[in-house]
Amino acid sequence: MECHEVDYEILGNDLQLVEIELDRGETVIAEAGAMAYMEEGISYEAKMGDGSKASQGFMGKLMGAGKRMISGESVFMTHFTSQVEGKRHVAFGAPYPGKIIPIDLGELGGELICQKDAFLCAALGTQVSIAFSKRMGAGFFGGEGFILQRLLGDGKVFLHVGGTVVKKELNNEKILIDTGCIAAFSPSLDYSIERAGNMKSMFFGGEGLFLATIQGTGTVWIQSLPFSRLADRIIASAPSTGGESKGEGSVLGTLGNLLGD
Repeated sequence: MECHEVDYEILGNDLQLVEIELDRGETVIAEAGAMAYMEEGISYEAKMGDGSKASQGFMGKLMGAGKRMISGESVFMTHFTSQVEGKRHVAFGAPYPGKIIPIDLGELGGELICQKDAFLCAALGTQVSIAFSKRMGAGFFGGEGFILQRLLGDGKVFLHVGGTVVKKELNNEKILIDTGCIAAFSPSLDYSIERAGNMKSMFFGGEGLFLATIQGTGTVWIQSLPFSRLADRIIASAPSTGGESKGEGSVLGTLGNLLGD
């Protein structure tokens, strides 16, 4: 499938935006609610399907929407198209602290596997589908369950991951990763789950019961702060859930608590 060619600029450090530059007739697709701003002359429309040109027929749209619904995503994707001559810009924001990763699918052989919810936006023609874990262990204990996202095409896609991102190139090698820290990987790599050491390490090591094993030749992107880990820490620290209020022992913090009561 042939994707539109788009230029871009990533803005910011931890709460980033990606600003896409569109010529007349060029289109970028994005998850619903991701747009931060756009210039005059750009139209937008929510369409059912997976974002690829191949899904223009009703049955194709229905199948693409069904796959996205299985993965917990919206059945619609928003298409942003420049309608005027010259350069126009539209920007998409990250939903939580982290990094936006630009990836050229054409350089990866046209396919990428990523964690659910990692996709932010892409050039029109990119197919945003689902991928099922090949092994039962990866499905039950892999953090993201059986379902991962599969991105197909030959254009640019933009992923958002939590915290800092590390890119590892494997050459017939093996790496162990916390199951929540896998952001994306080449389909040529084998993904499985193995036990995290002995029983003592599994229950008291603080690293969880299982680790993900990525092996083979290809590229893997690792995130330092999965959103699930961030959310767990916030919930655990919230006084309303039984956690303790930390770092709020100052006069202003105490005063704020009194006023809040």
